[in-house]
Amino acid sequence: MAERKRIYVRGIGSYLPEKILTNSDLERMVDTSDEWIVTRTGIRERHIAAEGQITSDLATEAAKKALADADLCPDDVDIVLVTTVVPDMQFPSTACFVQQKLGIGTKCPCVGMEVGCSGMIYLMELAAGLLERGPYRNVLTIAADKLSAVTDWTDRSTCVLLADGAAALVLTSENVKKRAELLGTFLAADGSGAEFLCMPGGGGRHPATAQTVADRLHYLKMNGREVFKRALTDMGHAVERLFERCSVGVDDVAHFIPHQANLRIIEAIAERLSIPMERVVAVLDRTGNTSSASLGIAWDMALQEGRFHEGDLIVPFAFGAGLTSAAALLRWIG
Repeated sequence: MAERKRIYVRGIGSYLPEKILTNSDLERMVDTSDEWIVTRTGIRERHIAAEGQITSDLATEAAKKALADADLCPDDVDIVLVTTVVPDMQFPSTACFVQQKLGIGTKCPCVGMEVGCSGMIYLMELAAGLLERGPYRNVLTIAADKLSAVTDWTDRSTCVLLADGAAALVLTSENVKKRAELLGTFLAADGSGAEFLCMPGGGGRHPATAQTVADRLHYLKMNGREVFKRALTDMGHAVERLFERCSVGVDDVAHFIPHQANLRIIEAIAERLSIPMERVVAVLDRTGNTSSASLGIAWDMALQEGRFHEGDLIVPFAFGAGLTSAAALLRWIG
């Protein structure tokens, strides 16, 4: 049997819009307070896209940074993979708009995926499979969401959480400049909880009508209590299964990067898995919940802060709409 190709992250990039919405700003918009938000979520501010700035714009900016980090130009990209729950349009795929904005050649295929907050790890697994089979050399994976476009700014239980942003990774199987090696993944989904976190309006079940607009069905809806419970269970299971697959344990891992949704969830999952908080990357106080982009944004911010060292094992893990969950194991190279 032929030896499996080794898969590497060659470049990392992220993008947050310039506009910052603070908790004080939200106090003037909805019945809430800075103390209430910080106590329950850990979030102090979030970035919001400018007027006219759409998901593909965010994705393109993150992709440019990842390509620069990988020492590549757009023509070096062999396939574009994008995950988002707030696409520019229902169709075509937002990946096609990103291809056009980056100036990538028309022979480059584009694929979109709806996996919610677990999307970045799902794309890593998909990219690894494409690289192992060939003929691809450089796979551009992007997670981007303009959650402000589907935020109900009258609902204090959700509007304090949500934010906009994008992150991108370039994966390769070539022995070139490398940031990290992908050692393993675990993916899961449970559709029985799909309606705990969803946007009901605009699809085939509730096509857009005056009534669906009046009923506010085109905004993100979340059963916070159920999502909290399932996030703990499913993310914990994902990390434990990943450990089993890769024969590692908590003590072997230098850095855990959880989905940046809510500090209470992060602290609870760390306690469940016996992870010291000093080994957890948490940046949501500055970013809010940026959906599938949150893992890549947190990873990039930790990189800029100099947290990683050669040989460090890193475990990003997430939970999102679907309900999906995922975890990955990487070894940092530099």
